[in-house]
Formats: sequence, C-alpha cells, structure tokens
Amino acid sequence: MTGHRLDVSDGDVVEFDGVAVTAVSRTWLDLATVLPLEDLIVAGDQIVSEHVRSFGPPTTAMVPRHELSAFVATHGRSWGIQKARLALDRLRVGVDSPPETLVRLTLEDAGLPEFAVNYPLRDRHGSIVAWTDLGCEAFQTCIEYDGEHHLTPEQQARDMARDAKVAEVGWAQVKLNRLDLQEGGWRIVAKVRKTLLRQGWRQGIPELLRSSGGLPRREPA
Repeated sequence: MTGHRLDVSDGDVVEFDGVAVTAVSRTWLDLATVLPLEDLIVAGDQIVSEHVRSFGPPTTAMVPRHELSAFVATHGRSWGIQKARLALDRLRVGVDSPPETLVRLTLEDAGLPEFAVNYPLRDRHGSIVAWTDLGCEAFQTCIEYDGEHHLTPEQQARDMARDAKVAEVGWAQVKLNRLDLQEGGWRIVAKVRKTLLRQGWRQGIPELLRSSGGLPRREPA
C-alpha cells in the first residue's frame, strides 16, 4: 500500500454521513492521476449526466458539465490536469450507462460519423416517437445498447414497440450488447459501419481496422 498526501482546499471538501470527503469534481480530477483516459471519460459521463425527456422524471447531474469544466480550469497546476482536460473535451451530457460511453468512444476512435447521445427520433409532425442511446442524424442511424434488463418479457415487449416506431420514421437501428463489447471494438465498428454504408455513408475502412491488432476489447462495467 502506498500513501499519498495532497493539499486540498476547504472548498474541495464536503461532508457525507458525518465524514469529510473530497467533492465530486475534486474526486474526478484526482482520478485523472490513476485512471486510464477511457475510464476517466466513463466516470465523467456519469457525473454530468442529466435528462429532461418525454418519459420518466427529470434527472439532475451530480455536477453540471459547465461547473466541472470551470473547476478543471481553476486547477491548472494539479496532478493529472492534462488528462482531465482531454477527458473533459470528450464528455457528453445525457449518457445512461458506462457501456454507452464505451460504444461511443469506440466509434469516435475508429473515425466513424459522430453519434449524439440520448437522441430523440421524431415523426414528420415533429413529435418524439422514441429515444435512442446514440443517434446520427446525418445518416439516420441509431444505436441501442441492450443491457441485462432488456431480457425481461416486459422490457422485450417495450423494445419491440420502440423498434417498430424507429422503422416507421425511416431510421436504421443497430443493436449491441455485452458480447459486442467483450469481442472487441472491431465488432462494434463493423456492425455500425455496415449500417452506415447502407444509409449513404461513403468513407472507406477506418485506418484503425487496417492494423492487424484492430481495436481493443472493451469491458462493460
């Protein structure tokens, strides 16, 4: 075990159940000294996640993204600051789960078109018919990551209804699951790339897939 000593200002400390702990923003910045960049982004996405959707109650972020950004900006001499800045640029507001972040990062690293998180699909009247984990408006392609809760009969029925609505508005859908992450990024990229090509995307095979090693495996949380 290795001990570490840090000078922490009073503003970076909060009380939790009677115990003094570092505030969320400070904790995330400190994690930049020990976590790989990808894991830091996953953690950051969960910290800034918030929703106002047409279903369910609104959710608020542990720390709004602009506040986290301001905190990082005022701690420019902290350990891990360069990694924190890189991670901050890649955070997205609205992510529901760590696997969704891993999928998004895989697609970004492969050079595929950008997908927006928590994307609403609308019919020709402008009404929202479905919310997707990731959506690419330019090529009308969306992605759903189906975790274990999608295996229940009730959720499968809801998923079938959602799938029908996605098809009705003319969008193509790619479904991913834990096995896709475990098999490696190449499998995710191949599935999404194939669909994008059908939807009109014309860029060639990403350079990351040309290498013999391909893209790294992703471990869902």
